[in-house]
Amino acid sequence: MKMLGRILVYGTWGLALLALAAGCSHRLNPSLTAEATVAEVVDVENYQLGPEDLIEISVWKEPELTKQIIIRPDGKISYPLINEVQAAGKTVKELREEIHKGLEKFVTDAQVTVLLLKAQHYKIFVVGKVGRPGEFVVGRPTTVMQALAMAGGLTPFASPGNISVLRRSGDQEIVFPFDYKNVSRGYNLEENRILLPGDVVVVP
Repeated sequence: MKMLGRILVYGTWGLALLALAAGCSHRLNPSLTAEATVAEVVDVENYQLGPEDLIEISVWKEPELTKQIIIRPDGKISYPLINEVQAAGKTVKELREEIHKGLEKFVTDAQVTVLLLKAQHYKIFVVGKVGRPGEFVVGRPTTVMQALAMAGGLTPFASPGNISVLRRSGDQEIVFPFDYKNVSRGYNLEENRILLPGDVVVVP
């Protein structure tokens, strides 16, 4: 019985140590934690990078090549050895492949990792008579109805038939009408368009 008691005690301590080690592992790997957080709201595999997104680039056994970089407004990043790289419009996988290709003549068999730490590019805005107006960062295609749901839905004082989507195209601003009642009933579904980064949904 004494031996069994010792085994149980040691087993309990073993589990505790494993739990502690797991906790430390998360603290020692902030990039992994950040990637998991981003993955909750962003389809990382298909997400196209854009200005203001925060990424981390690392090369195995090359610590001086580990950099956290914010993509510039022109869509490019600066990276050691290969200088300017076009990042906007590419997925994480595509950017990783391009950096690997650029490093080939400098690093033998470079094992490149690219992580999306913070998705800031795909922002939409919902203003007016909704539950929670404001700015929303989304990582996947989002429709007008989905944006309204994220904003807490319409308030009782909203005018559901006069909602509009404002979109900046060059120097012009395009206005798309949206009738909440019709779309919710299955009519004029083309009005429930996919929002683009920077679109503003206005609920009067």
